[in-house]
Amino acid sequence: MRALITGGAGFIGSHLTDLLLSQGHEVVALDNLCGGWMKNLRDAEKNSRFRFIKGDIRDPNCLDFSGVDWVFHLAALADIVPSIEKPRDYFETNVDGTFNVLEAAKRAGVKRFLYAASSSCYGIPSQYPTPETAPVQPQYPYALTKYLGEQLVLHWAQVYKLPAVSLRLFNVFGPRSRTTGVYGAVFGVFLAQKLHGKPYTVVGDGKQTRDFTYVGDVASAFYAAAQSNLTNEFMNVGSSGHYSVNRLVELLGGSITYIPKRPGEPDCTFADVRKIREKLGWKASVSFEQGVEKILSRIDDFRDAPLWEPATIQEATKTWFKYLQN
Repeated sequence: MRALITGGAGFIGSHLTDLLLSQGHEVVALDNLCGGWMKNLRDAEKNSRFRFIKGDIRDPNCLDFSGVDWVFHLAALADIVPSIEKPRDYFETNVDGTFNVLEAAKRAGVKRFLYAASSSCYGIPSQYPTPETAPVQPQYPYALTKYLGEQLVLHWAQVYKLPAVSLRLFNVFGPRSRTTGVYGAVFGVFLAQKLHGKPYTVVGDGKQTRDFTYVGDVASAFYAAAQSNLTNEFMNVGSSGHYSVNRLVELLGGSITYIPKRPGEPDCTFADVRKIREKLGWKASVSFEQGVEKILSRIDDFRDAPLWEPATIQEATKTWFKYLQN
């Protein structure tokens, strides 16, 4: 198959690129490089079945999907605080951009369309593990715009018969995770702190748990969905477990500095993965401990990550507290 991945130079997109190439497919990675890096595609660029296009999903003129069989739509703006501060940017990329990608896929008559949705749509769930039937209650614009993008995808599947599946991803982690820019994912923050011999800035009491799902498993979920005949479906992608931030600190080793708990964040994320297991036969294969070990083996990749300390975190997240405080 000839696959096109929007956001192909990003964290998940680059791992998916490597997986598809290893399975003998052709891959076109489209990325504007605002959140992705060419270094993530270093191995892919050695493959004659790979091609890179610098382009932006907000520009319909760069979205020519002629001859493409599978589209994996992963391009998006992430992070909570900037979505609160610049909601228009998030709407234009995550909603309008998704519309543009859908229209290009429809025009090209692609065989499969796979969308990277976010478990943040569940907000603060009342049920664990959280099933796909749980109420949608986004807490900030990033979560809302990713959910609106999913609704577009499912509507195009319903009305225009585009063969589309949406995967709601939980807490993806692994090598190549994005570390630059705004204060964000716990792994980038903690690994930079480890490299500099600083204490880990643990939010609250550290007992909050997350469904940390290894990026290689997430790539395999997208591949399984692409190979299926399912359409107009949305499914959770999780690890079948959930793990505390304190457990992560144990695995990394080091001291702790506690910082205030943040509003709008659940105490637990934990996916009910029965649907994807039943419909695709998919389940995660890399344990949390194995995933952390894989990351530690490449800890030098995080040497350029910004070093966050309590004072800079407080400054970076003040918008979070201003707007999401009850």
